[in-house]
Amino acid sequence: MRLTQNPVIRSGVLLGLIAVLGTALLAGVNALTYERIVEQEKLRVLQQFNALVATTSYNNDVLNDRIDIRDEAFFHHPEPVAVYRARMDDKPVAVLMTVTAPDGYNGDIRLLVAIDITGTILGVRVVSHRETPGLGDPIEIARGDWILGFTDKSLLNPQGRGWAVKRDGGEFDQFTGATISPRAVVKAVHRTLLYFKANQQSLVETAAMAANPDEN
Repeated sequence: MRLTQNPVIRSGVLLGLIAVLGTALLAGVNALTYERIVEQEKLRVLQQFNALVATTSYNNDVLNDRIDIRDEAFFHHPEPVAVYRARMDDKPVAVLMTVTAPDGYNGDIRLLVAIDITGTILGVRVVSHRETPGLGDPIEIARGDWILGFTDKSLLNPQGRGWAVKRDGGEFDQFTGATISPRAVVKAVHRTLLYFKANQQSLVETAAMAANPDEN
C-alpha cells in the first residue's frame, strides 16, 4: 500500500501543505503592507509632533532627526526613549521625547513631552494607558484639560517640591477619587525635564557634532 493512500498520512500531508501555504501567504502580505505601515506610523508621529511644536518654528526633517536613549535611573523604565529634534536652519529649537510612566494605577502610561531649548515645556500628551475609565482617564486630552497644565512649566516653574500633586504638597491637581494616575504623570514629566537639563547638549547635537565633539 502506498503511504499516500493511508488516510491518516494523507491528512497529515495536506495539513502540512496548508500550513506552508498559509505561512507563505502571511509572509507575502506582511512584506506588501510593511512599507505602508511604516509610512502610517511616521505620519502619526509627525501629527503628534506638530500638535505640540509649531510647524513654523522648525525646518528640518524631524522624523529622521532622531536618537534613542536608555536611562532607567531617570526614566524608571527599560524601554528606549525616542527623542525627535526640531531645528531651524540647523539651530536646535525643541525636542519631543516619548517617555513612559511605569507607576500608573494599571501599569504603564505612555507620554509625549515636548521641551523647547530653554527647558520650558511646550506640551504633554498621553498616547496610551490602561487607567480606570471615569477615574484615571482625565489624563487624556480628549477627556479633559488637565494635561494642558504642563504647558509653559519648567524646573523653575514650579520649583522643587512643586512638582507633585496637591495631595503630596505640590501644585498639580489630582482627580476626585484618583490620585495615582496624575501623580505618575507628574513624576514622569518632572524626570524628563531633569534629564533634559542634565543631558541637553547630547540630546540636541547633530550626528556630525556627536561624532566630532571637539570640533567647532
